[in-house]
Amino acid sequence: MISMRYVISDIHGCYRQYRKLLDKIKFSQEDTLYVLGDMVDRGPEPIQVLEDMMGRTNVQPILGNHDYMAYKVLRKLNVDVTEKNAETHLNDQDILNYQAWIKEGGKVTVNQFRQREYKKREEILDYIRSFRAYEKVHCGQKTYILVHGGIHGFTEEKRLEDYKQKDFIFCRADYEKRYFQDKQTYLVTGHTPTFLIREDKKALVYEKHGHIAIDCGCVFQEKLAAYCLDTGTITYVDYFDCKGEKS
Repeated sequence: MISMRYVISDIHGCYRQYRKLLDKIKFSQEDTLYVLGDMVDRGPEPIQVLEDMMGRTNVQPILGNHDYMAYKVLRKLNVDVTEKNAETHLNDQDILNYQAWIKEGGKVTVNQFRQREYKKREEILDYIRSFRAYEKVHCGQKTYILVHGGIHGFTEEKRLEDYKQKDFIFCRADYEKRYFQDKQTYLVTGHTPTFLIREDKKALVYEKHGHIAIDCGCVFQEKLAAYCLDTGTITYVDYFDCKGEKS
């Protein structure tokens, strides 16, 4: 059986669409799936998405800004509050982080996280902590640089390992700029919905100037996309394809 490598991004708790997309591409144990961040927040079942990914040894998660914010807050909240630490455990910055995260769609994540037992919550946090900031994948003569958002302060002379974690997760790529002069090297991103990038405003994968942008805005009732690095094939599931289906 020929193994394939796929990329999905910005699932945002759309568990049913995520599972339907895996079925649609016939994702098997021999294949590899890279998820370019933002598994959590906004959508209905973020913790279920993480738990499914945790159970698959062939899924490679990459950190997104929502995953980063979730970890930062939940790591502080997942402790036993006692009389000794009640007044000192959370400082003003912790409260601000929590408020900012909730404003960005974190409420559904924290509510579902709290429903899990302590051991499961710790496993989820350890899993998020393991997420890489980027991946470099070679497919024949092509090289794919996989990140969530972009590469802040990019220069081609700078090694990827010399950037900071936040350089990959919060910034937005400049889709009018070719990052790598080698036309066989591609920057693959999520984070920015493609209907904000494409001239036709369609929620479809964007491929131009050495970019492959794959966040097709599923949580905004558009599409979830899987891009096959080996073949360039794109598979979509529409948000409403799963309406009414049970998780």
